[in-house]
Amino acid sequence: MKIIEPGLLTTFQDDGRKGYQQYGVPVAGAMDSFAMQLANILVGNHRNDVVLEITMKGPSIEFTAKTYIALTGGKCPVTLDGNSVNMYETVCVHKGSILKIGQVYEGFRVYLAVRGSFDLPKIMGSASTYLRGRIGGLEGDKLRVGAVLSIKEISKNRYFNLRKMPEEVIPVYDDSIDVKVILGPEDDSFTPEGMKTFLGNEYILTHQCDRMGYRLEGAKIEHREGADIISSGISLGAIQVPSHGEPIIMMADRQPTGGYAKIANVISCDISRLAQLKPGDKVRFSAVRIDEAHQMIKAQEQTLTDLAAYYEKNEIVVSERARIFSIRVKEKQYEVVVEEIK
Repeated sequence: MKIIEPGLLTTFQDDGRKGYQQYGVPVAGAMDSFAMQLANILVGNHRNDVVLEITMKGPSIEFTAKTYIALTGGKCPVTLDGNSVNMYETVCVHKGSILKIGQVYEGFRVYLAVRGSFDLPKIMGSASTYLRGRIGGLEGDKLRVGAVLSIKEISKNRYFNLRKMPEEVIPVYDDSIDVKVILGPEDDSFTPEGMKTFLGNEYILTHQCDRMGYRLEGAKIEHREGADIISSGISLGAIQVPSHGEPIIMMADRQPTGGYAKIANVISCDISRLAQLKPGDKVRFSAVRIDEAHQMIKAQEQTLTDLAAYYEKNEIVVSERARIFSIRVKEKQYEVVVEEIK
């Protein structure tokens, strides 16, 4: 794959650089993990293989070999050689084809997976790009014009059925969402009135938002004695409230520790929904119990596990005497398996 236009901000991401925060290394990884996993399932990869994360406006890419791709996440116009391409389903691309990904009009981030995944070195167990630290991906940088992306070799004797994601699994990205949180661990740093303010008001995502964190604007949350605490670990979705009283949600590229009181933590299932917000979108918070959050993440995990198992069961392994041909008839693509029988 050769990059003709890189888009606004396109980076390589997988499930992140886990286990190194104690050494000061942020996790990074896909902002919308759910969309990333759906994309990988559609092309038959491991769910957490590296993908391209595309922010707001997508790239133009020339393919120098035949492969299969899938796009998930925010809705945007996509064309292959000038023809419209559907998201959330597998697309066969041929040598010389040009893929163009336009501006996202619903949601904010798009994920492009390629069958076999991208051939990138792993640093501390991950190929994710961490831009501030200049590590991972393509030498720690976002995509640039002219970059050439390598794809891993895959088995040639496996017939790959084109896949389409069920409608009920495809997320809908609204510009005003209710986000579920677990209160704490420093909720006792806030007055009862401050807690009511946090849970009873709508907040607007400001332009000060990136992969590190989302600064929100809205009603001021009252502290008991001040915002500062002894620095402690920062988890994905932690909501800090500095002295100005407006919350900041910590995202994928968050720092490992922080010294502001944390009023709550966004539950795992809702991080992906947050990742699809853009400046000006609105958020409300509602508290749930830990056991309720556990049930929701278990249900999401079961959905992903069942999808991967269903598609894998329907793949066909062909013998060494067989060849697979791609045939286009009246703008429709067919995969034909021809096997010699003795």
